[in-house]
Amino acid sequence: MKFNFRFSNLLGTVYRRGNLAFSPDGNSVVSPVGNRITLFDLKNNKSETLPVATRVNISCVGLSRDMSLAILIDEEGAAVLVSMIGKSVLHHFHFNKPVHSIKFSPDGRKFVVTKDKVAMLYHAPGLVREFNPFVLDKTFFGPYDETTCIDWTDDSRCFSVGSKDMSTWVFGVERWQNLVFYALGGHRDAIVACFFRQNSLDIYTLSRDAALCVWECDTPLTGLRPRVAKAPEEAAAEEEEREVPCGDGEGEKAGEVIHGKVETEVAQYKVHYKQKFKYFFNKDGDFNCLTAADYHKATQILVSAFASGVFHIHELPDFNLIHSLSISDQSISSVCINNTGDWIAFGCTGYGQLLVWEWQSESYVMKQQGHYNSMACVSYSPDGQHMATGGDDGKVKLWNTSSGFCFVTFSDHSSSITGVTFTSTGFVVLSASLDGTVRAFDLHRYRNFRTFTSPRPAQFCSVAVDSSGEVVCAGSSDHFEVYVWSMQTGRLLEVLAGHEGPVSGLSFSPGQALLASCSWDRTVRVWDVFENKGNRETIQLNSDALAVVFRPDGKQIAVATLDGHISFWDPHQATQTGSIEGRHDLVMGRRDLDLVTAKHTAKGKSFTTLCYSADGECILAGGRSKFVCIYNIQEQILIKKFEISCNHSLDAMEQFLDRRKMTEFGSLALIDEGVGDEEGTAISLPGVRRGDMSSRHFKPEVRVTSLQFAPTGQGWAATTTEGLLVYSLDRGLVFDPFDLDVDVTPQSVRKALSAGNFSTALILSFRLNEKQVIQEVLESIPHSHIEIVSRSLAEVYVLKTLDFVAVMLESSCHLHFYLLWAHQLLLLHGPSLKARSASILPLIRNLQRSTQKRHDEVAKLCDWNMYNMRYVLALAQQTPETPDGGVAEEDLDENELLSDLMI
Repeated sequence: MKFNFRFSNLLGTVYRRGNLAFSPDGNSVVSPVGNRITLFDLKNNKSETLPVATRVNISCVGLSRDMSLAILIDEEGAAVLVSMIGKSVLHHFHFNKPVHSIKFSPDGRKFVVTKDKVAMLYHAPGLVREFNPFVLDKTFFGPYDETTCIDWTDDSRCFSVGSKDMSTWVFGVERWQNLVFYALGGHRDAIVACFFRQNSLDIYTLSRDAALCVWECDTPLTGLRPRVAKAPEEAAAEEEEREVPCGDGEGEKAGEVIHGKVETEVAQYKVHYKQKFKYFFNKDGDFNCLTAADYHKATQILVSAFASGVFHIHELPDFNLIHSLSISDQSISSVCINNTGDWIAFGCTGYGQLLVWEWQSESYVMKQQGHYNSMACVSYSPDGQHMATGGDDGKVKLWNTSSGFCFVTFSDHSSSITGVTFTSTGFVVLSASLDGTVRAFDLHRYRNFRTFTSPRPAQFCSVAVDSSGEVVCAGSSDHFEVYVWSMQTGRLLEVLAGHEGPVSGLSFSPGQALLASCSWDRTVRVWDVFENKGNRETIQLNSDALAVVFRPDGKQIAVATLDGHISFWDPHQATQTGSIEGRHDLVMGRRDLDLVTAKHTAKGKSFTTLCYSADGECILAGGRSKFVCIYNIQEQILIKKFEISCNHSLDAMEQFLDRRKMTEFGSLALIDEGVGDEEGTAISLPGVRRGDMSSRHFKPEVRVTSLQFAPTGQGWAATTTEGLLVYSLDRGLVFDPFDLDVDVTPQSVRKALSAGNFSTALILSFRLNEKQVIQEVLESIPHSHIEIVSRSLAEVYVLKTLDFVAVMLESSCHLHFYLLWAHQLLLLHGPSLKARSASILPLIRNLQRSTQKRHDEVAKLCDWNMYNMRYVLALAQQTPETPDGGVAEEDLDENELLSDLMI
């Protein structure tokens, strides 16, 4: 088994906080998700989380003009320069203070960063590798309070900065002769956004009290005069005139005349602003808290968002309301418009929502929301195409593993979800909840078609379904019983009693009708559900059992106990076959409020979730820690540890507390400093009431609540505090040859291929194990020789060919060609493959997943073409009428209609 699993994607978290940004082509949106960023491709309907992470949560994102570079700045002011092409970190930089906003200039040569009361102008990183990509050009002072927003003119010669002191400052990138800086007032609250008009110095400013000021400049954008350097003789003469003694009346008078003349000349060409209009978004005060805004210069469309979840779209400069809509009951944190002005992206921190709205057609382009509270459980579908997650918010969400999007949400439960599982067919999802119900959801019609309840109310904390999908079991945490229902009728078949504590886990054997249940009463019971309907075996443990799982072949069970052990048992003989001491591998961090050290805290920790690998050789374990461990079962040793998060915005990340946060009165973490946004204050003064006084700020603790290996064996998923993390095998970065010797080279492979020895060339390419060479050989074999080559392959190369065909079916355009390979290999080597079906089950599932995915894509395309052809034929059968009611002489041409429709 390979263990080079790498971070692949982050699902379940689409937006946390910070600013959204569209790509230059307008087809993708970049969203900060905690200490990572996710790129949502709206055109191809895919999402990708970059394998780049900052130390704490990201507060602002800046994209270059060509989107080749991105600057990520976290809450502490640490910046990371990221290559969007290579998806890697190029440089680290620290601004030493929290940064409020960052924006590149339109020409891409500079960028401005605002922090505290200053705005700093930097040279943008170039295409060549530099020792220090961040070179400070100038620092601009002026505001008396924290700066909030930035905007550039179209020619990149000036920029504006908004501040909390209710003023907006216009600065010149160069020290222009008629403009160095200009301060604009007129507002009664903090500035939220400021925007220049297209090809103009006119500016719009918006404040938090929902007021819009229109400022008109008397100088065009091309009227900025460069500063002329004075000659040395003129500078010396001017200096002599300034040094005239004050006692000399003539000199004093001459000096006044010269200075007055100079001031008159400068004042004559100085840039001046005047307030032309002032608008208020809502005079009744219903939406008087403006939180975010964006302006599209080409179409002059202004989008303003409010704390009530309402947004307005206005046309400037006349301030005509186009429409108003409420998208949430939480505050909208960020707004962004793409380059064409068609799509508007909204981010809501409260619910973790990300919406992309097409305002002209008034429809959603994308609408995604993660679980409001933390995720509790995850389950893969049998083919690996979908994943189901349950959260503490009572919702069950289904995710597409290829696109990373949630395509359906079930909200039938009224309490936290404790377990989800798929049936063997993959068309039904079962979920258990603390509301006392187990619900079955149909994935064809997306509805809850069956609800299972107990005779007396019970809180279900685990759920399992047998391999046939006919029997559903759930364990309760208050009555200590296991309930068995029929999927077809929904009737309660049996109540399995015997446990003396909450039933913490259930697992069905894949091959037999055996059910294993673990409980806090330090026992694991194996039940024969169909035959005896009673307790078959009872396994005594040394500590409370927290999780139980069957091996894929059904011949072994693994149990995680409260003392940090993982024990392995034979379910038929009730004998122990192995044990792993995993307490020291958890490496628990110390929380801010813990009174004991992390070393002593880890003594009481244990694994809470287990999962076997697809081949059954290894086991995956996780718990209240930032690490996920993979153990070899036979050798009983730790193979690899995965650190799921490096985000220090979460609690229990560090092993030792920061002494800078410790005072003589205790830890500074005991002081509630508010939520850290515009509505909260650090420590309120007496008599001051602002924001929600009942709200409290807390740091969520990092933990792993559920683990699941993919049925294909190519990856695994974990529900964590940050979301649903997906790890997969990265084959492109590892050279992994098979039975390699000095004679196996790309030249020898191509020589055998050119000689027509297709079987030899294919075997040599698999021994070299390079994807490009294997693909070249396979696609060079004529389709008429596929049967002959398939018949001559040995069994080990049959498996490798099937594995490669399954991978190529997902992305290759030669669909029929690779389907012929799969058909011939399965047809000719079917008996031998069936004899070892248990060991090659992940490979078969991977092939099934790829085939089913392409089948769905082709089926949709064929249906779309069929409906269009029916529409064309229906139009062709209609006889057009003339304006006078007669019949037209010419008939409709079907070919012309078809060509027009395709255009």
